[in-house]
Amino acid sequence: MAHDGVEMSKTAVLGDLLGLTAQCLPSVENLVAQATEALRALVVADGRVSGAALEAHQYEAHGLAWLATYHQALVQLQAWAARLSETGALGEMESLLLQIGFGEYLNQIAGGIPMSQGEMVRLSDLGLTWAPGNAAKTLMASGNSPQARANLVALMRDTQGRSVFGASGLDEELEMVREQFYRYAEDRVKPFAHDWHLKDELIPMDTIEELAELGVFGLTIPEEYGGFGMSKAAMVVVTEELSRGYIGVGSLGTRSEIAAELILCGGTEDQKQKWLPQLATGEVLSTAVFTEPNTGSDLGSLRTRAVKDGDDWLVTGNKTWITHAARTQVMTLLARTDTGTDNYKGLSMFLAEKLPGTDADPFPTDGMTGGEIEVLGYRGMKEYELAFDNFKVKGENLLGGEEGKGFKQLMETFESARIQTAARAVGVAQSACEVAMQYAIDRKQFGKSLIEFPRVGSKLAIMAVEIMIARQLTYFSAWEKDHGHRCDVEAGMAKLLGARVAWACADNGLQIHGGNGFALEYGISRILCDARILNIFEGAAEIQAQVIARRLLG
Repeated sequence: MAHDGVEMSKTAVLGDLLGLTAQCLPSVENLVAQATEALRALVVADGRVSGAALEAHQYEAHGLAWLATYHQALVQLQAWAARLSETGALGEMESLLLQIGFGEYLNQIAGGIPMSQGEMVRLSDLGLTWAPGNAAKTLMASGNSPQARANLVALMRDTQGRSVFGASGLDEELEMVREQFYRYAEDRVKPFAHDWHLKDELIPMDTIEELAELGVFGLTIPEEYGGFGMSKAAMVVVTEELSRGYIGVGSLGTRSEIAAELILCGGTEDQKQKWLPQLATGEVLSTAVFTEPNTGSDLGSLRTRAVKDGDDWLVTGNKTWITHAARTQVMTLLARTDTGTDNYKGLSMFLAEKLPGTDADPFPTDGMTGGEIEVLGYRGMKEYELAFDNFKVKGENLLGGEEGKGFKQLMETFESARIQTAARAVGVAQSACEVAMQYAIDRKQFGKSLIEFPRVGSKLAIMAVEIMIARQLTYFSAWEKDHGHRCDVEAGMAKLLGARVAWACADNGLQIHGGNGFALEYGISRILCDARILNIFEGAAEIQAQVIARRLLG
């Protein structure tokens, strides 16, 4: 009976915590609504958002995006905890993640949300004030306490050897997928990743072939086209675990994901029948060829042109930041087919075939040349600049068989690409946390392990909390995609927050290593370099915030 009494008492405490966190959400939602209306008053004229006004008030717009992201993050953290509670899986670790997460993020909302290391958005910047209710005050005062963080770190030490600190909240099937790829990353990726990075080597073809056999490249391609027909949620879990091993390996599937999404959304049936089965098996590797020098995210101003040559096309122009360009057999290539335009309306998408290169001759196909861009991290596939000079593309490889649809076709892929990038961020963050925690346990200073020092333990605790928040936001965006809902805002939020969390975890992980973290021989140095790109590619943080704000304004 005494045991039952203890259990009932514990349950009551958990219920109170869920009640407290639930009570905070309407107030934060109201803040987002007020901030949206305040910004609308500044940038809307005659019923339309003024681009010039939005640019002039960019700080407020991006602040709104971050505030809305924090609200959605708390909503998803609450939903995760509620699901666990319903199944009896909300234990002590999960409760600590919940209370610390709410305590910290509510305090940041009240005091200032970091948009970057040197940019803090405060409610006053958005023309707002906030009087937190009693539930919020309680969590702000004691949710993220030193004792709570110490308790969480103690539990993390007890559960080493898992890819998630705390229950993920996924179903049994997805947990089986996670376990499979967790083991693969442990056995076939982590032991070799740092060597690949230090030697600046391409990920071995043996690894790519293994991933193909595991179904990574055809994961979400429908079964009728030779894939596994699995959900975006499955793609997120696989990407997260592979990226935990090495971001380069976790990113290999991004190429096929983008190409397959383009073909599924915009391709003809003949194009689907030809390309999707080859992409699914890894027989054909793809690369995305969109960005140009001096354009960055301004894809509408692309200059690479494609002109008719009989039934075919000749492409001329320059591209940059092309990942895994040398080894691939097909490029999803964005070019201007209407040379009389200077905006997105004249762009078309091609499935441009090429020969895979070798180290000695990376670009053997007539009409194209390329050179490697040396980079800090994210090295396993390499980055390239490409030049096209009357490069021939078959007429049948105009995506969808229609000109002028390229930008629209590309926009349809951004949700999936950003969801996957968020998953990569979660994997990198988890890797940083694991590496830092193991080092903090093993490293002895002043007669005890580093992890026993409160500020070291606190860093690890906050890593685990923010990783779970970013993870649940990413899962939610995948769920929305799987259920046919528009989710550009949710995907953008997941990517925006996930990238910041990955960088913070890597930076704090290196700090825990001290001077050793600055040595190339330690894996945390690679993780730091790899984490930095996440805030830039697939839409820089500023672009993500702009997109979110624009959508919130309607």
